Amino acid sequence: MDRDEKAKKEYEAPEEEQQTGQGDGSRPRRRGRGPSSILAPGEKPKDFRKAVMDTLRYMGAYKFAIAAVIVVSALATIFETLGPKVMGRATTLLAEGVMNKINGTGGIDFAAVRNVLLMTMALYFVGAIAQYIQALIMTNITQKIVYRMRRDISEKIDRMPMSYFEKVPTGEVLSRITNDVDTLGQSLSQSISNFIWAIVSMAGIIVVMLTINVKMTLIALLVLPLSALLMGVLIKVSQKHFAAQQKYLGIIDGQVEETFSGHLVVKAFNREERVMKEFDESNEKLYESAWKSQFLSGLMRPLMRIVSNLGYAAVVLAGGILCVKGEIGVGDIQAFVQYVKNIGQPIQDIAQIMNQVQSMAAAAERVFEFLGEEEETDAPGASDEMGEIQGAVEFRHVGFGYKKDHPVIHDFSAKVEPGQKIAIVGPTGAGKTTIVKLLMRFYDVNRGAILIDGRDTREFTRKELRDNFAMVLQDTWLFSGTIRENIRYGREDATDEEVIAAAKAAKAHHFIKTLPGGYDMMLNEDATNISEGQRQLLTIARAVIADKRLLILDEATSSVDTRTEEEIQKAMDALTEDRTSFIIAHRLSTIRNADMIFVMDHGDIVEQGRHEELLAKGGAYAELYNSQFEDAG
Repeated sequence: MDRDEKAKKEYEAPEEEQQTGQGDGSRPRRRGRGPSSILAPGEKPKDFRKAVMDTLRYMGAYKFAIAAVIVVSALATIFETLGPKVMGRATTLLAEGVMNKINGTGGIDFAAVRNVLLMTMALYFVGAIAQYIQALIMTNITQKIVYRMRRDISEKIDRMPMSYFEKVPTGEVLSRITNDVDTLGQSLSQSISNFIWAIVSMAGIIVVMLTINVKMTLIALLVLPLSALLMGVLIKVSQKHFAAQQKYLGIIDGQVEETFSGHLVVKAFNREERVMKEFDESNEKLYESAWKSQFLSGLMRPLMRIVSNLGYAAVVLAGGILCVKGEIGVGDIQAFVQYVKNIGQPIQDIAQIMNQVQSMAAAAERVFEFLGEEEETDAPGASDEMGEIQGAVEFRHVGFGYKKDHPVIHDFSAKVEPGQKIAIVGPTGAGKTTIVKLLMRFYDVNRGAILIDGRDTREFTRKELRDNFAMVLQDTWLFSGTIRENIRYGREDATDEEVIAAAKAAKAHHFIKTLPGGYDMMLNEDATNISEGQRQLLTIARAVIADKRLLILDEATSSVDTRTEEEIQKAMDALTEDRTSFIIAHRLSTIRNADMIFVMDHGDIVEQGRHEELLAKGGAYAELYNSQFEDAG
């Protein structure tokens, strides 16, 4: 199956399959860490005009600075544009002086020529200063835009729903933050000031040319429609290749990130050849789109140069004829020829700028598409103050599906008293993790309600709700930093003594002291310089130091050995005391002392009770429990 078709099937798979990892079985779907294998295809057709307009609107905050750039650029162009005309006056003075000397009626007026040359130098000098000021302002604007865009993307990530990150590859998001924003910033920096200069320069040159001779100006301007036609054709053809280039750049970023983070798995299953084949396929498509876009865009400058030279030849021929007829002076011809050469430069610059604008438009569309994604929302009037909670939780006829026509939770009802330890067990895909996601409002229920202390969780902001939870997941997440900083992530104002106390409670203090640097040891990006079990202990210590009334433990001891598990269990008992705790467990030996066990299957509670009661029933729980010991045997 073609990789793009396969990616499309995975992308369009029902969301409940994506959450539970029960897709078509072709490969596991990773959650939380790392992207899937490819950028989801099927993006809407690229809209060049919309992308440019979105970019201009985004730059609206800097309209006064951009207006200043336009004014300064116009002044610089005016001074530079007047230069050739003034210089032409010097040529005319020299030509007239030579003719007067030949006729015996006078000579060259060197004082007048000197004054004209000094004026020319002054014009070019002032123009250069204005160009410097314009470049300084424009560079400052573009860097502020890039800074603001990265900040907006970072803030956007915090406001986006969990469902987005469970469907979109991490590498794709990173590509938009890095490659696309960089492309946008570079294109803005290089194109806007040059575009302003080119337009103002062209307008100024045309005005001055008209003051010299209208006929020659009209001949020179014949090249403009031809240039515009060629640019339009090349832009239309090359735009789709620029869009494909940005798309496959994101795909390759995702593949590289995923393969690097899962390198050990790739090696263990001897999948190097398949990984290389998939990479080569994407790389080939990137190569094809890149060379086509660059080749077509590269044609613009030489084509514009050819058109410009044709116009130059026509003007020289016409100027000679008009000079013979006495309709134009020699200096004016010299100035006019220089203007014709100068007007070719803005045309070539506009052609080059359009290449950059195409690349910018493709990058901008992806960035603004991301910034326009749906965000997590709170109900109007949602409170951002829950006050001190007791920890009573009620699930009242909860129904939910990642797609409404594919329910995962059918009719879930349960009451949890403050301080109770609740275990949620059941086969894979029963809906255990989904219940936790609903409790944390990573998703909102489709039907029913979840209440804390008798109040619907939707009455509060998501931030305030989550601030009352501490969480330990099966998939450990630690960042590049010291062990102390990773533990303190649970509560940033915690003292060093509290960090150590939390580590002791999580049975992590002993192994931390044996590491080089102890609590100040630096963890690498994936924390692979410590074992999986040690990583799990640190995440538990992080939950301890958070000191919240509600706890969620999702397979918190799944990655540790039996002896460490017993120690952690003791720590968990102390941690969960007087706190409402939800424990998702596959190893049922860890939940024997739970106050209540919910046995789930196909989104419903099929049994509930204490460990001994459920075993005595001989039902679903007893079957699960006994099967684990049979497997162990």
